[in-house]
Amino acid sequence: MSIELVTFGCRLNTLESEAVKNAAAGAGLERTVIVNTCAVTAEAVRQARQTIRRLKREDPERRIVVTGCAAQTEPGTFADMDEVERVVGNAEKARPETWAAARAAFDFGLGGEEKAVVGDIMSVRETALHLIDGIEGRTRAFVQVQNGCDHRCTFCIIPYGRGNSRSVPMGEVVGQVRRLVENGYAEVVLTGVDLTSYGAGLPGEAKLGTLVRTLLRHVPELRRLRLSSIDSVEADPDLIAAIAEEERLMPHLHLSLQAGDDLILKRMKRRHSRADAIAFCREMRRLRPDIVFGADIIAGFPTETEAHFRNSLALVDECGLTSLHVFPFSPRRGTPAARMPQLDRETVKERARRLREKGAQAFQRHLAAEIGRRRQVLAETEGLGRTEGFTPVRLARPLAPGAIGEMRIAGHDGTRLIAA
Repeated sequence: MSIELVTFGCRLNTLESEAVKNAAAGAGLERTVIVNTCAVTAEAVRQARQTIRRLKREDPERRIVVTGCAAQTEPGTFADMDEVERVVGNAEKARPETWAAARAAFDFGLGGEEKAVVGDIMSVRETALHLIDGIEGRTRAFVQVQNGCDHRCTFCIIPYGRGNSRSVPMGEVVGQVRRLVENGYAEVVLTGVDLTSYGAGLPGEAKLGTLVRTLLRHVPELRRLRLSSIDSVEADPDLIAAIAEEERLMPHLHLSLQAGDDLILKRMKRRHSRADAIAFCREMRRLRPDIVFGADIIAGFPTETEAHFRNSLALVDECGLTSLHVFPFSPRRGTPAARMPQLDRETVKERARRLREKGAQAFQRHLAAEIGRRRQVLAETEGLGRTEGFTPVRLARPLAPGAIGEMRIAGHDGTRLIAA
């Protein structure tokens, strides 16, 4: 074994893990496990610690290095673990010199006494494009175009793990997407921490919509472009027009909604109202009738009453959501929400369960509504693919992973569509 990656959290972490692996391999590290952590909930941090202990038990000789958002926000938590040999911050993790220093420390006893190599993430002003040819075993490529966040939602620790918002210059993004297409990828996903803030600080301050239009114009060979999670209130006019007019921009949006009650949204310090979310979904469906919406929603935010919560439940139908990513509220030390009056954990868990049930019902309706339609399906394996709306499909005939084929939807099995 040389280098093994264990990744928690978002798609951005998955992409960055590949860049980290390349940098660590270039430094010649051996028998090392790099754990790329997530800080979004206390449970994510707990799972990372549990995994680190298990990895060391399974092979006491291998070294364990911890990086990612949890390593950035609470480096001492991991530096205090006997199983961990090094803690690397988010700004340092993709730098070749970081891993060269780690190898020197491990192999030759050089590199100083510091176990934690974690800098001030708020001082970082630029985001480098992670130049990777793709991710092994994946049929769609991810391109990070933005990092960090300038907003300070009261529940969120991520700005302290990622720093302030910064964007990759448009020309670099176009070049990377072209390179991925030349390597055989038919679909590219643009990712970021706060994707719809793309462009702030760049010359001309072009928005995400400009980037999307530019990519589709300058890389005509790209068959499918997809967006990761967006903040609907930040969607610029060019982006809305692109969603309406560009067939190669996939009709699937994952929305950062978080709640469906105006008072709770205000206490979260969100920038949209309930009416804003409903109006956005209604308008996008008018412009692109086949569009599919997923959303993040938090259950059991501090001070949330049953009436507040029912507004979140009702938002699923009023926005026409088809899938939910439900977060039971988790107080993160250092955030304002952690100091607010908390709900008991059983109430939080029960509301999360009800939200998941509501999401499952919405997904069943979506599956049923797809029957009889013809969809362009991107094969992920020989037997499974995804529609334009990111709905999973069981393929009727073998299709090479990464290929796209038109298929008629004949039914569903409760978890995925079935192609004829």
